[in-house]
Amino acid sequence: MRRIDLLAAEIGSTTTVVSAFDKLATSDPVFLGQGVGSTTVVEGDVRIGLNAAMADLSTRIGSFEPDRIAATSSAAGGLVMTVHGLVYDMTVKAAKEAALGAGGVIRMVTAGRIRPETTEEILKISPRIIILAGGVDYGEEEIILENARFLAALPLSVPIVYAGNSAIQKQVSAILRAGGKEELILPNVYPRIDELNIEPARKLIVKLFEEKITQAPGMSHIKEMVNGHLKPTPGAVMDAAVLLQKTLGDLMVLDVGGATTDVHSVAEGSSEIRDKMISPEPFAKRTVEGDLGVYINARNVAETAGFDALQAATGLDPESELERLRPIPTDDGMRRFVEALTLAAAKEAVNRHVGRIRYLYTPSGRVTVASGKDLTTVKWIIGTGGALTRLDIGARLENALRRRPETGELLPEFPQFLTDSDYILAAIGLIAEDYPDAATALMLKSFRMRRDISGS
Repeated sequence: MRRIDLLAAEIGSTTTVVSAFDKLATSDPVFLGQGVGSTTVVEGDVRIGLNAAMADLSTRIGSFEPDRIAATSSAAGGLVMTVHGLVYDMTVKAAKEAALGAGGVIRMVTAGRIRPETTEEILKISPRIIILAGGVDYGEEEIILENARFLAALPLSVPIVYAGNSAIQKQVSAILRAGGKEELILPNVYPRIDELNIEPARKLIVKLFEEKITQAPGMSHIKEMVNGHLKPTPGAVMDAAVLLQKTLGDLMVLDVGGATTDVHSVAEGSSEIRDKMISPEPFAKRTVEGDLGVYINARNVAETAGFDALQAATGLDPESELERLRPIPTDDGMRRFVEALTLAAAKEAVNRHVGRIRYLYTPSGRVTVASGKDLTTVKWIIGTGGALTRLDIGARLENALRRRPETGELLPEFPQFLTDSDYILAAIGLIAEDYPDAATALMLKSFRMRRDISGS
């Protein structure tokens, strides 16, 4: 039986994938192979599916014994959270960015005073983490304290992260403790007007996920197998993207799934656009579109793209194709239709993620302003997940997501598409914690890219 450095598991809602890695402490780390099993949350124990995936892997690479097992998970509903701030476009937005960047699934957002009738909805959501923000440092206090009292009184035993006005940290902490809540006090996510500070909150949320994951359905025994890092899958992807940006430059990651589409961007943006920005954007930004997927939400995507446009692009009747659609295409026609759906889902998801140039008319004349995420400096579009790693649409995506100044969208100027051929991006987010150089090298291999050309 061979010993290997690391087994990285990605526990999805339906499928568990395990990836084997070795020689992580060397200059030539190795991806050995992958195994797949069905996720077993419904059976009450994800270890069953994890063991099945490991058994599948052993048929490919032989018997093995990992020194460490690490995992990411989006099973059992993912990292469900509620976010409560003061002003929607300021502190609420900052707290949302931190939660999404960590891989959170945000089920509720409130701005201003939390209304009493909200109680039942929060209890129904049953969040795993609650974020309370609000106020710049030494700004508004009373509404934030009222919200702290409201959350402290909830009959829920979940961590409450406070990342608001730093001047009242001690008061908020005392209120939450008096209500028997586990409180975690962080620097303000919006300390001054037009300044974001989301990274401390993002990192803490990922850490909380690792600590609290055993409370999720089917996860109670996960730490009996996993002795390495545990992260939300989208949070691990973000960590991988942030690491890769150091080598590749500004980039964007697309993951078009059967039900949802995720967009991660890690980009400084251009100084020219930055000078026109009317509100700040995070360096690392994630958006997730719950209505854009190429199987469960295929009809939504088709309606967004337009049936006539899909028919023109594929020569197929969209209604007929939707009726016979399967999770994995079974013939050439179905494949062409799924390619068109994937392209449409990616375009719409990026359209919702990207910023725009706008014109304001003032007494002194027209003023050009920018809002949202500036992607004009993005060099690379990375495709991961089932659809984008199996379908050959990279060139079409490069063209579809290229900037056209007349639209005002701040899209990439000349992007190049890279495929996560080995489907290891989430695993790289785990490896990056202890072996950042190995993580980068493995990812460049997955892109089929030489390290010496990666920065070009």
